[in-house]
Amino acid sequence: MAINKTNAARLLETAGIHFELIPYEVDESNLSVDHVAEQLGEPIERVFKTLVLRGDRGGLFVCVMPGDMEVDLKVAARISGNKSCAMIHMKELLPETGYIRGGCSPIGMKKPLPTFIYESALLYDYIYVSAGVRGLQLKIAPEDLIRFVGAEIYPL
Repeated sequence: MAINKTNAARLLETAGIHFELIPYEVDESNLSVDHVAEQLGEPIERVFKTLVLRGDRGGLFVCVMPGDMEVDLKVAARISGNKSCAMIHMKELLPETGYIRGGCSPIGMKKPLPTFIYESALLYDYIYVSAGVRGLQLKIAPEDLIRFVGAEIYPL
């Protein structure tokens, strides 16, 4: 099966960063990270989701976290220098990032956003994040991802 390279993959390639593109079967009725992990045959802790939030002071920012965790809005606000924050509305995702739900990558958004990656990523030699489309994941070393997007590590 031919895999079309995504913008995120092209950006990593241009930067000389090693990664793999891993396709999976999309279920439009179940875009959950549990389904993605199951399709990849990987533990959910290794499959990271990309969440876009809006802070009351600093505007948009990104949290990249393991699939089995929920974002703690108080922690997210604190690490991003905000007093409070909330997930952006689904209708804002495409115009703000260039990505759709189930295909939002921390790499290659319309404009660079402050990005925070949960510390457990460093426990693994590789993690998965969306390649920028539904049905395709990037398998990448967490240190490479952190360096490439200029992310900060955060604990809960």
